[in-house]
Amino acid sequence: MSHTPHDLAEEFPEMADRIRELKEADTHFARLAQDYYDINRQIHRIETDVEPASDAFQNQLRRQRMTLKDELYTMLKQPV
Repeated sequence: MSHTPHDLAEEFPEMADRIRELKEADTHFARLAQDYYDINRQIHRIETDVEPASDAFQNQLRRQRMTLKDELYTMLKQPV
């Protein structure tokens, strides 16, 4: 278990510019990125014992984060 946040730009450093562009130009991408950020921060707070949560809830959040990350990655890979 890592206590390091998994920010999108850190997960896909080679796509940092594309992430920024899509956040500004695509409202759907921006909403998904915000959802990813919110869930990611919540997971980080749980992992660092700032916010208590059950293992089941933590695993559910991790699955949601992975689903969002996959969807965001698919959007990032689409041609400009």
